[in-house]
Amino acid sequence: MVKLKTLSQTPASLGYTFPPEWSPHRATWFSWPRPEGISFPDRYHTVPENLARIFKEIAPRERVEINVPNGNYERIVRAQLTGHGCPLENIFFHHIKTNESWCRDHGPAFVQRRTQSGRKETAIVDWGFNAWGGKYPPFDDDDRVPTEIAKELGLPVFYPGIIMEGGSVEFNGLGTILTTTQCLLHKNRNPRLSKVQIEQTLKDYYGQSHVCWLGDGIAGDDTDGHIDDLARFINPATIVMGVEEDPKDENFAVLRDNLSRVKKLKDQGGRPFDIVEIPMPGVIEFDGQRLPATYVNFYFINGALLVPTFRNKKNDRKALQILQSHLPKHKVIGIDCVELIWGLGAIHCLSQQQPR
Repeated sequence: MVKLKTLSQTPASLGYTFPPEWSPHRATWFSWPRPEGISFPDRYHTVPENLARIFKEIAPRERVEINVPNGNYERIVRAQLTGHGCPLENIFFHHIKTNESWCRDHGPAFVQRRTQSGRKETAIVDWGFNAWGGKYPPFDDDDRVPTEIAKELGLPVFYPGIIMEGGSVEFNGLGTILTTTQCLLHKNRNPRLSKVQIEQTLKDYYGQSHVCWLGDGIAGDDTDGHIDDLARFINPATIVMGVEEDPKDENFAVLRDNLSRVKKLKDQGGRPFDIVEIPMPGVIEFDGQRLPATYVNFYFINGALLVPTFRNKKNDRKALQILQSHLPKHKVIGIDCVELIWGLGAIHCLSQQQPR
């Protein structure tokens, strides 16, 4: 492990930018959930099999990096994965403690730049993390994850000094960030910062030039409206939006509002976006609690797109077909996430890409 190098300038000033998710990956990072954690009360026993299904799709295409607290956990997780038929080739473990499993939010933001010789250089942005506005203490181990990974990989680190979760921002790869006012302007994150200051920080530390805003998030989302449950880029010009057709559903009005907003947005060059509508999976509940089920929480890996499904045969099939029609060069793969969504997240929430 090399000595940590801290960079005091901003990524943007040094030529770094955050690559879009569909750019080539070196690896995908996960933080293995703990049985004593709060994310899957009374249902943790169902989670290892679900994760094994996800890893089986990723590992043939790119490395899978898993954070576990120690060697004992590593042995347990290895046995669980093997027991669920997941080969361990291309799966690697790191003894990095976490409080919960949502690596999208507490994990590192990898930024890259090209040198004059054409070589890529990678660094890590370590945003502050406070468990979605202080909802679920303790979160000190989660908050340290990006720096611990930087130490292991020997990468330099930027420290913006503000709270930011990876699931709250979305990138088109040409300079545009998509986010929501409900989350980023919420007073439980950065109450002393104005909208203008937050926009500038996003541009400075993600190396982007333009910020687009949507409104509120979907029902059951405890993150205060993360964009990765609501609207996602699948290429620089195209945004996929979840839509709800049932006027009695809690999501009907909020998704209609966001659809009207997204139709008015312009990209970094002043052009409107192409909008692709996909259905919502309907009401998914457990013990009377509405869960934030959405097909929009998909995740790009090398050559494929992993899409959460929820045992709604009609809408599962329709969402997968629509996504496949717009991504002919990717294999669109549905993965049952009915058990995972009890933790109030799915595939994208659990994962964090490391660019090649």
